[in-house]
Amino acid sequence: MFDMGEMGKMLEGMQANAEKLKADLASKTYSVKAGGGLVELSVNGNGEVIDLVIDESTLSDKDMLQILLIGAINDANKMVQTNQQQSAMGMLGSMGNPFGGAK
Repeated sequence: MFDMGEMGKMLEGMQANAEKLKADLASKTYSVKAGGGLVELSVNGNGEVIDLVIDESTLSDKDMLQILLIGAINDANKMVQTNQQQSAMGMLGSMGNPFGGAK
């Protein structure tokens, strides 16, 4: 028989795990370099930029700087998304099968 109390406890546990995961992700830092280090970008696990270093030599070439920034931002976002997906899958995997299933 389906127990609503158990389902409520399971949902509370999932919410607590999701909040912990969100905090863990936010505490991580991802750094990327573009153009051989001409642009260095660091983001946190939420995808927020926390540091940006631009080599002075790029300031005279706007087009190159834009390309380097776009590349660095895209690379950093991919790193964050990949980690979020892996962490979420790890969280789901650690829960086992909440619906019982065949044994």
